[in-house]
Amino acid sequence: MVKLDLQFAAAFLADREWEYQQPFVTDIVSRLHKGEVPGANFLGWIHLPSETLKQGIELIEQAGARIRENSDAVVVIGIGGSYLGARAAFEWCKPEYYNQLPQDRRGGPEVYFAGNQLSPAAFQDLLQVLQGKRVSLNVISKSGTTTEPAVAFRLLRQWLTDKVGAVEADKRIYVTTDRQQGALKHLADAKGYPTFVIPDDVGGRYSVLTPVGLLPLAAAGVDIRKVLMGAATAEAEFATAQLKDNPALRYAVVRNVLHQKGKAVEILVTYEPALRSFAEWWKQLFGESEGKDQKGLYPASVANTTDLHSMGQFIQEGTRNLFETVVRVENQTAAVSLPSDPQLEDGLEYLAGKSLAWVNDQARLATQMAHRDGGVPNLTVTVPDKSEQSLGELFYFFELACATSSQLLGVNGFDQPGVEAYKTNMFALLGKPGVVAQSKGMKDTLH
Repeated sequence: MVKLDLQFAAAFLADREWEYQQPFVTDIVSRLHKGEVPGANFLGWIHLPSETLKQGIELIEQAGARIRENSDAVVVIGIGGSYLGARAAFEWCKPEYYNQLPQDRRGGPEVYFAGNQLSPAAFQDLLQVLQGKRVSLNVISKSGTTTEPAVAFRLLRQWLTDKVGAVEADKRIYVTTDRQQGALKHLADAKGYPTFVIPDDVGGRYSVLTPVGLLPLAAAGVDIRKVLMGAATAEAEFATAQLKDNPALRYAVVRNVLHQKGKAVEILVTYEPALRSFAEWWKQLFGESEGKDQKGLYPASVANTTDLHSMGQFIQEGTRNLFETVVRVENQTAAVSLPSDPQLEDGLEYLAGKSLAWVNDQARLATQMAHRDGGVPNLTVTVPDKSEQSLGELFYFFELACATSSQLLGVNGFDQPGVEAYKTNMFALLGKPGVVAQSKGMKDTLH
């Protein structure tokens, strides 16, 4: 199970400081389960893992098998919560250079992600790698009108139709969208695209354990049942409201205590490249949930040991307004050891025979000690291994922690009203019908 270690934060807060929060946490957990919190319409994630396993995931598994059988590549089209969780899970479960492996070693099609930006150069680059391949599309959008994925889907749908014809293209498009309404739902019904539902009571940043994340993973050959089983285990283990027995709730409380002491920035630290996109998912989860009413910790991330040679200086000696949460994978399966070679004058002969996993973990430990001594509290979140089960547990750990932390902060952790601000300006500047009248005044301010 996921564990929380506070040894590198002990100098900055006493146990009593988080223990004092027990009555508040007990009340929060009760209200979450009763649906008595702001945003209560989006609490479907609480029992999602266990309920999904009960209902069955055969249709998702079957669709994933069809994609694997009929495709050399699949393009997952989405942004925000319709993208980050799926990518985080894919990079966790699959090898670093998955797309470069031969097909028989991949066990699934190449996987690419689109619809998460508006760069024409990036789109052209994607088309270059798709040339000559059998391609399927999985477009993920509750409305079908979010600009970035809608643009990508329009372009890729036309490209696919030009390559294989309309009839065949329709067989290669898989839709994940609203149950009843929206432009994408209407198109899927008209065209007969295989369609999967984004539950009404699960917000985007909590949707990775719905078809939003499960279908792309199934298409890549990931055992999605194991991911859900891990999350269901966490759901059961973290059901208690007792802080001493629940690391997810304890983490939520500790980060708020540190925030009250002037720590305005939380940095998620990883030591595995496979966790880069997981850090991006985590940043959306906490940033979009807590960044309201001029409140909230600023979520940032670093990928060590790489970033020790760039951001490491700031973390060690810069402004003391931050703390770190380190995600540690305890048991590594990759068996790589340093060879002996006395002829090399690299000063590393003393490490001959040592495993690279051990060296990496010692670098992690040394960094946490140094940063603690430099005035930076460090929390350690440890998962047993880099398995599908551990991934499911970690997703649920942070989801529950974020929901609890938002309540402690006093904000609605399940809406994102600020996301709409840039869209209004963008639609006006693009000349979207209905908002064109705003554009002249806006453009005047640019000159």
